[in-house]
This record gives sequence, C-alpha cells and structure tokens, in this order.
Amino acid sequence: MRRPVKKRHAISPDHLYNSAKVEKLINCVMKRGKKSVARKIVYDAFAEIKKNEKADNPLEAFEQALRNVGPAVEVRSRRVGGANYTVPREVRPERRLALAMRWLLDAARAKKGKPMHVKLAQEIALAAKNEGEAVQKRVNVHKQAEANKAFAHFAR
Repeated sequence: MRRPVKKRHAISPDHLYNSAKVEKLINCVMKRGKKSVARKIVYDAFAEIKKNEKADNPLEAFEQALRNVGPAVEVRSRRVGGANYTVPREVRPERRLALAMRWLLDAARAKKGKPMHVKLAQEIALAAKNEGEAVQKRVNVHKQAEANKAFAHFAR
C-alpha cells in the first residue's frame, strides 16, 4: 500500500516581484542559510537582465527560461526480473520546476571568472532564447528518453 501524499509547504512570494517562483529560486541559490546574500544575487541578476537584454520585465524572461529548460520526460531506473531498465516517465509539474531551477543554477555555477549574479543573468537570458547549457541538458534528457522508448511499457 502506498503512503499518503505529503502536504507541501507553500512558499510565500518574494516582496519585490511578488512571485513564488522567484522566492523558490532565491531558496535554491541560498547556501548555508544566507538568504540575504542569495536574495541580492537573484535581484542583481534580474537587474542585469533588465540592463543587458533591454527587457522591461525580467520576470517574463525568467518564466520563459523555466518553460524552455523544464523537461517533459525523464528516464528512471527500474528493476524488472534481475535486469535494470531505464524507463522514460512523464515529469510532474513540481519536479519540472525544480529540475529547471537546478539545471539553470548548475550551468551558472559551472562558469568561471565572473560574479554569480552575472553568470545567472547570462544563463537565464540564454535559456529564454532556447540556448545555453541548461537547455542542452534538457535536450540530452529528452534524447535519452526517446532512445529508451521501447521500455516504456515497464513504467508503473
């Protein structure tokens, strides 16, 4: 029997953009509980997007980046009769958002030689245009799922 579904804690929206997704990004950027530092990084990155991309609303670019980076399918490992198969599965919306943010931050952190807010702004701007490392990660995941489509019948 499956365990009951957990009640998820709803994240309150941030005070500047009034968006729960921005607050979630701030929480993902945060290290060692330093939320004010994370907040400054994210807001500076949004200011950088506004300045460099000539976008009047950086929130729209961020939303577009999340849509472009979030995967529709992923592969999960499944053991069937002594063999392990990588089975493609559809991604729930909450996980899609979490993966998109994680991949954006990983791509930004992988770059060297610039402040974090500049790297994050560049990665968000590239993802909004359907380019960059985070979008490439989603493409690779989709290719992997397509290659393992034959094992889709093993999905629960």
